[in-house]
Amino acid sequence: MSESLPASPERRKLLARLSIGVGCIGAALVGVPVAGFLLGPLFEPVARKWRALGPVDSFQKGETIEVKFADASSVAWAGVTGQTGAWLRREADGQFIAFALNCTHLGCPVRWLQQAELFMCPCHGGVYYKDGAVAAGPPPKPLTRYRVRVNQGQVEILTTPTPIA
Repeated sequence: MSESLPASPERRKLLARLSIGVGCIGAALVGVPVAGFLLGPLFEPVARKWRALGPVDSFQKGETIEVKFADASSVAWAGVTGQTGAWLRREADGQFIAFALNCTHLGCPVRWLQQAELFMCPCHGGVYYKDGAVAAGPPPKPLTRYRVRVNQGQVEILTTPTPIA
C-alpha cells in the first residue's frame, strides 16, 4: 500500500492566495463595468444642445409637423439611430411649441391627428390634447415639452436625451 503524503503548508497557502487573487480579478472584470453602467448617469452632465430646425418662414401657422434632429445623448458613430424628433407647432400668434414624440406611459411614439387635433398613442390607447395634456388612457402625465426659440431667423429646439417616463 502506498500512502499519500499531505500537501505542504506552503503549497496550500500558495494555492489559497492564487485562487483568491484570480477570484478578485474575475469579480473586478465583471463588477467595474456593471457599476459604471449603473452609476454613470449620476456623474454625466445632461446633454443639452440647441438644434436648428429650419427657417421660421418654412413653418405654417396653426400646423403641427414632425421635425427630426440629432439626439443630444447620441455618440458620433450612432448614424441614423442618433436621430430623434419632436412635434413642432407654430401657433397663430407666431409662437412655437414642441412636444416629445414619446408617450409618457411607456415611451411609444405618438401620432398627430390633424383633423381631431389630438395626439394618439397606438400602444395602449393614450390620447393627448393639442396642448399636450392627457385626454384619455393610461399616460400618467402630459407630453414632455421642449424649449423652442427663434435665433437669427432659425427655429431652434433645446434637445435633451430622449424623455421616457
